[in-house]
Formats: sequence, structure tokens, C-alpha cells
Amino acid sequence: MSDPYAGYRHLVLDRPHPRVLRVTMSAPEKLNAVDAETHRELAEIWRDVDRDESVGAVLVTGAGRAFSAGGDFAMVQAMIDDFQTRARIWKESRDLVYNVINCGKPIVSAMRGPAVGAGLSVGLLADISVASRTARIIDGHTRLGVAAGDHSAMIWPLLCGMAKAKYYLLLCEAISGEEAERIGLVSLAVEDDELDARSLAIAVKLAEGAPTAIRWTKYALNNWLRMAGPNFDTSLALEFMGFTGPEVKEGLAAFAEKRKPRFDPGSPL
Repeated sequence: MSDPYAGYRHLVLDRPHPRVLRVTMSAPEKLNAVDAETHRELAEIWRDVDRDESVGAVLVTGAGRAFSAGGDFAMVQAMIDDFQTRARIWKESRDLVYNVINCGKPIVSAMRGPAVGAGLSVGLLADISVASRTARIIDGHTRLGVAAGDHSAMIWPLLCGMAKAKYYLLLCEAISGEEAERIGLVSLAVEDDELDARSLAIAVKLAEGAPTAIRWTKYALNNWLRMAGPNFDTSLALEFMGFTGPEVKEGLAAFAEKRKPRFDPGSPL
């Protein structure tokens, strides 16, 4: 039988338990920032997991001291410069969110260090999200100069309420894992040295549970997210429209130069 994961080169896959597939974003030298190929694999893997009868649960994490530092600068620059790249990554971003939601297998995330961008989309859309108390969860879209797309308009208001969602998404304030648990953004916050063992124990418990009951419960609960699909589709379209404008160029330059962005206060809206 052919290996359904043989084509994955940028995600490290292993089995810490016979029924648990661990998916690791593995570029620790750049804090697991997501490049174009990793982005594509993060969008696609959930379909393969859904079809794989040997998988009872998934554990997704990052190598080293970070979950994921977000999209790398080269990918952002390519989206600014090229329509075809922008259109392709828009489709992948849409598929990533809906594929996680529609994957029948329960997904557990284990987040430490920075958790940003496409990686954060998976981390917070996971059925059970576990963060170290010192994790730094950041939705940095508006600081980059684009609308908060990805997953955020879909799920943040459901998890932590509209007031907190607006505060963090408009201001790009960092949230510790401890605070994220307090406001309901993540399922659990644990000490850093407990993160791997605790999240794996949860994944094993899910994998050894009643598979149909768990999967059907996930399916029903995720109808809340499906109902928010138009919010997500709108936010994602506006995010990618922003990649054609001037603000993202200044935002990217500010990130590269490690300075505060200087946005033009004028706006056509």
C-alpha cells in the first residue's frame, strides 16, 4: 500500500502512538515561519488525514521553541508582486481553513513560543488547543497592513467574544497562553515542560475513544464555524485585496527593518 504522506517534504510526520499522527512544522532556524511550500502542505494534509483509516487523532505542533512565526517575508513579497501567486495562496488559505474544519479526525494543537499566521489558523481551529502559559499568540495582519483574514473573523468572536476579538485583531496585541485560556481563546494553558506530554495524552485519549461518536460531535459543533463561512470568505478576500495596496508594502518594510510602521493616515474608505 502506498504511503499517503510520501509527498510531504516540509512537514515532519511521525507516530508517537499507533493511532496518532503528529504533524510538526519544522523550520526551527526561522521559528517555523511558513514558506510557500509549507503553506501548500498545511492546506492539503487534512484531506489525506481524513481518508487515512489508521489515524484516530492528529497532534500538530512546531519544532524547537516556537509554534510558528507566521508567513515568511519572501512569500509575502511574492504575493505583493505577482497576481498568480496571490491567487494561488488565496485559494490555499481558503482550503486550509475549510479542510481543517471538515477533517473528520479530531485535531489537537500544542503551541509554545510565537504562534502567528497560517500556523495560528491551524492552532486555533484545532478541536482542542493547548498552549504553554508563556506562548505568544498574535494576529499580526493589521500591523502588516492587510485585513485580519485567515481564520480570525470566523472563530475569534466565537471563542473569546466580539469585544476581545476586536481588541486583539485591530491592535495586534500579543496574548500569552495563560491569558488566552482565561478569555477562552484556547482550550488549555499548561507549563511549558508539560506541553508535549499533556497534548499527546489528549490526542491519545481521543484516538482511543469512540471514533464515530467523536467525529460526529466534531461535525455538528463545526456547523457553528460553517455558519460563519461568509464572514471568513469576506475577510480573506479583503486581506488579499490588501496585498495589492500601499499599506502592506510599508508594513513589510517595517517588519524587515524592525521598526514601527508609518502608515499614510489618509484612506479612500
